[in-house]
Amino acid sequence: MTQPVRRRVAIPLPTADRAVLVGLAFLGTALLGSLIYPFAGALLFAAVLAGALYPQFEWLTRRLGRRPMLASLLLTIAVSLSLAVPTVWLAVTMGGGALTGLASVDRALRGGGGVPALIRLLPKAVQPGARKAIDSMPGATAQLEDAADNRSGQTANAMTIGLVASTKLVIDFSLMMVAFFFLLVDGGRLVVWIAMVAPLPASQIFEILADFRRVSVAVLLSSLGTAGVQTLTALAGYLAMGVPRPLFFTVVTFVVAFIPAVGATLVVMAAAGLLLFTGHKQEALYLALWGAFVVSTIDNLVKPWLLKGRMEIHGGLIFFSLVGGLATFGPMGLIAGPLILSFFLAAVRLSRNEPGPEAGEAR
Repeated sequence: MTQPVRRRVAIPLPTADRAVLVGLAFLGTALLGSLIYPFAGALLFAAVLAGALYPQFEWLTRRLGRRPMLASLLLTIAVSLSLAVPTVWLAVTMGGGALTGLASVDRALRGGGGVPALIRLLPKAVQPGARKAIDSMPGATAQLEDAADNRSGQTANAMTIGLVASTKLVIDFSLMMVAFFFLLVDGGRLVVWIAMVAPLPASQIFEILADFRRVSVAVLLSSLGTAGVQTLTALAGYLAMGVPRPLFFTVVTFVVAFIPAVGATLVVMAAAGLLLFTGHKQEALYLALWGAFVVSTIDNLVKPWLLKGRMEIHGGLIFFSLVGGLATFGPMGLIAGPLILSFFLAAVRLSRNEPGPEAGEAR
């Protein structure tokens, strides 16, 4: 139940004083935004996860004898493990494969074999095609050998970039989990505080926050459900067609499936290309057809069904908000895009004094 909000009685101010206060409010907001912006993605995902798991948090709090700190800690550990374990496994697998490939290339070049030695590292079925492709491009051999001579510097640069990206990922993830913990414990009081300080009636603030929670949870659950169904469907194709390392491709499919419409299909097509590259032409054709006509259609069937009854926004608008958010904000845009759309529609509705949809209670 939403707590009652007590507002202070506003004292009329002269126009000049009011203008100064408005300017200070905008300045404070801008400064606060500059502090939050570097970690906006982590904080946004933490807020979405807290909103989605708040019912489970309340249930666990009751089961633990009204100990919200312990309940929040247990949920934070569970979410951390569920996100970190597959991410670390994927990073180690991809990094190990890349290092193995670089070591093989380095051994081939140090042996003095040049480009022919590199071609011999490829599967036998594609070696003739690779030789023809190299022979058909004048100067390709010299370019490859020059690139190989500079491989040490390139490898060092790649490792530096990877280290920086990994450090940022660890920092963002840690901040997200800390914010998730405190949002579970104090999320209700934060909503009440926002309603008290915002220059709008408390009912409208609660309505906007309820819209945000409903939209973010709906997008999160529909994206997870769609990615899960697409991944299982793709896995069936990987196993049937004999794709090497199917578990690796399955994890990659699940991660990339969050990109609307084309994500999972791209991974299936890449796996089909790998089969074609290794000489399995028939299996590659079947897998490509499976990806184009089965995996790709799941997004258009499952996501609208999961969103049905959760959001009163047209599916086409949701799609373009996802794509636009992804293009503008990166992965954070998968949540930010629909939230921006929801905020726009809520602002239009409030400006016309229209009642909002039944949204439940804002936390």
